[in-house]
Amino acid sequence: MPSLFDPIQLGDIHAANRIFMSPLTRGRSTDGHVPTEIMIDYYRQRASAGLIITEGTGVSQEGLGWPNAPGLWTEEQVEAWKPVTAAVHEAGGKIVAQIWHMGRLSRPDVIGMTPLSSSATRAPYHKEPNPYGEARAATLDDITRVQDDYATAARNAIRAGFDGVQLHGANGYLIDQFLRDGTNHRDDDYGGSPENRIRFMRESVARVADAIGAGRTGIRLSPNGETQGADDSDPASVFVPAAAALDALGIAFLELREQGPDGTFGKSDVPKLSPEIRKVFKGPLVLNQDYDGASAQADLDSGVADAIAFGRKYIANPDLVERLRQGAPLNQDDPKTWYSKGREGYTDYPALETQDA
Repeated sequence: MPSLFDPIQLGDIHAANRIFMSPLTRGRSTDGHVPTEIMIDYYRQRASAGLIITEGTGVSQEGLGWPNAPGLWTEEQVEAWKPVTAAVHEAGGKIVAQIWHMGRLSRPDVIGMTPLSSSATRAPYHKEPNPYGEARAATLDDITRVQDDYATAARNAIRAGFDGVQLHGANGYLIDQFLRDGTNHRDDDYGGSPENRIRFMRESVARVADAIGAGRTGIRLSPNGETQGADDSDPASVFVPAAAALDALGIAFLELREQGPDGTFGKSDVPKLSPEIRKVFKGPLVLNQDYDGASAQADLDSGVADAIAFGRKYIANPDLVERLRQGAPLNQDDPKTWYSKGREGYTDYPALETQDA
């Protein structure tokens, strides 16, 4: 079986190892969702990852309800991403953009309009003084328009120098809101049966694959347990056929964020579906959530995963690949600087050679 340090082919993308950087929202873009200069250093420092998957990057103003997160719908945003991707490539890395529509989790005070979802629902409050807005149910015209936005953002990503894109279909965001029966109450072709609830995801991925090639298209799903108010009464009935539909599209990779009962950032007693998904999705399967080097290699050895995506460990350890290779201690990240502005807690974590000097 391969080791974490062996290369892997993801469709048209060749990754030097199987230690991926999973998406991490960090809030360092401008108020207009334009990437900033410090993001060049941040991603360059982490270029030893087999594949960098960027922070969630909005496909439209409507879909980006997170302040100071980046976008890919304007020319200014495209131009600002170019030095980031160039820096990663110059350092020998590969990078894909995670393209993101937050659906009902887009706060009205950020997007300046009523949020859109599969159905007219409201996400659970996180902060009582600033609750989520009541979403409106997407019309068929809305669905077409959003799929156009995904395709445009994907083309913009390629123009910006990215090696591909990953659609954000996890964590209770728009695609997830269509997939789960707890948030999708529709009675048309996009709701009701698992086959219908899969439709929006399948069509959106197909549009992106048509725009930039299936070999440069991936998606992230979170099949087990509740996340940000989104849940399903029978996850296997929807996510296993969803994975089979993605396999039929021939996409470059599928990433699963799988919660466990002892998770540090989300917990669930719902069984993990990766073993069942592995049976129907034959392309590269990437797993994420609370891995260390030993557990990551164990899942590669078992055959359930082809690569492992690490999230918060990459915040404080830009050289995570080398630290795992050597079994070296990890830096501890500071949650107070996860979403703050500036370089502190962003580009100032030391690499091994700096610490050893």
